[in-house]
Amino acid sequence: QVQLVESGGGLVQAGGSLRLSCAASGRTFSSYAMGWFRQAPGKEREFVATITRRGSSTRYANSVKGRFTISRDNAKNTVYLQMNSLKPEDTAVYYCAAGQSSSDYYTPSAPAQYAYWGQGTQVTVSS
Repeated sequence: QVQLVESGGGLVQAGGSLRLSCAASGRTFSSYAMGWFRQAPGKEREFVATITRRGSSTRYANSVKGRFTISRDNAKNTVYLQMNSLKPEDTAVYYCAAGQSSSDYYTPSAPAQYAYWGQGTQVTVSS
């Protein structure tokens, strides 16, 4: 069982930056691939970024590539999402998720591939 708690959301102007954090409970954090998803009002939850269990590989949605960076610190049981050059269309509730992984090449992008989810943190980008 893994419990995830996101923080760092807020209101920012277009072009600004935010850093989201997701703290995980438990002693097996390094056994999980970690992902960030987002959901805007009236839209389905969409993939943002994922990182392998040891942090050696990452994958991004095309819409955030070059602007967002996912990273993790396994010693702190925490995954981060650095968001730069934010746009109004980035406005959404952002969720972190954990997916069990037996490979350091596993970069899942579908919500169904993640077993554990945080409660979400709101990010609002004003124009």
